[in-house]
Amino acid sequence: MGAAVALRSSENNPFARSWRLGSLELPNRLVLAPLAGIGKWFVRLQARRFGAGFVVSEMVSSHGIVRGNERTLREFLRIHPDEHPLAIQLFGDDPAVMREAAAVVAQAGADAIDINMGCPVRKVCRAGAGAALLEDPDRAVAIARAAVEGSGLPVTCKVRSGLVPGDRSGVDLARRLAAEAGVAGIGFHPRHASQQHKGQPDYALAAALCAELDVPVVLSGGLHDEERVLRAWREVGADAVMLARGALGNPWLFARLLGRYTGEPSVDEVLDELEYVIAGACEHLGRERADHYLRKFYPWYAERLRAQVPKPERTRLCEAPTVEGALAVVAELRRRFGGDTKQAVSSAAVRAA
Repeated sequence: MGAAVALRSSENNPFARSWRLGSLELPNRLVLAPLAGIGKWFVRLQARRFGAGFVVSEMVSSHGIVRGNERTLREFLRIHPDEHPLAIQLFGDDPAVMREAAAVVAQAGADAIDINMGCPVRKVCRAGAGAALLEDPDRAVAIARAAVEGSGLPVTCKVRSGLVPGDRSGVDLARRLAAEAGVAGIGFHPRHASQQHKGQPDYALAAALCAELDVPVVLSGGLHDEERVLRAWREVGADAVMLARGALGNPWLFARLLGRYTGEPSVDEVLDELEYVIAGACEHLGRERADHYLRKFYPWYAERLRAQVPKPERTRLCEAPTVEGALAVVAELRRRFGGDTKQAVSSAAVRAA
């Protein structure tokens, strides 16, 4: 708690400084991570509304874009005019396909492209993409270079430290991407792929990479709350931090890190943001698909209500099978537990800051 308080009281908030990513001037050092299966336009827009200076889409198949897959183009390349600046994250195994996909992404209105070279999911790796590229650095460099040439946009690559404990192939690849591919920056997750999201990130390794590279490095991994973010920031010396799991159902984390928000959100604030996500999912995906998509969101927002709403009521929200069921629980929670405006700065104040 002390670190968070010190951050808020600082007149020179380290995360509030602007920085450059290639040709882009970014307003602050907070980035929303590419959240697979989650990071639709309305989630990214919510993060921007709460202060994220840069947002990245969920990963999109370069092959799906080039094939002209209707769902890929309609759903994954949809960009809201208020979410700029943003990057579309691509994954793939073929430089020629990546070049063509990058051109389509540029035409769709993205400000930058991020290439996933760290995803440990077996399906992605079996296709020669994601973390599999750590084993084929020549191909990885060719893919990144193709994206740069095909799009004309700043391109970043998100890598892990390696595949297994002791492997530093991701560090070696980051060096080559910066020196040979013309990338504008590196996203670095200092865990090996076999760790998934478990275990302590190797921030000392990240610090060494930041000191060595001439391009900006964006740190990810283990950044779940204010204190951990600030500690890692000071230890690593990265140019920016990328918030992922810590921001799930918790857009207030961005505002807190920027010193724009204190305390915990009230019941009404939490329910307002959940209703916003529900509305966005229904509009974007349709009601039937939204039922499935939103089930992962309910526990995240229920966690924000832990101190104010008893467990049985939170459990009802978590287990809501449909949008209608969730909205009925939300209405009941608002009636029984809402109306407390004294706990925190309102979301409207966050938006205005």
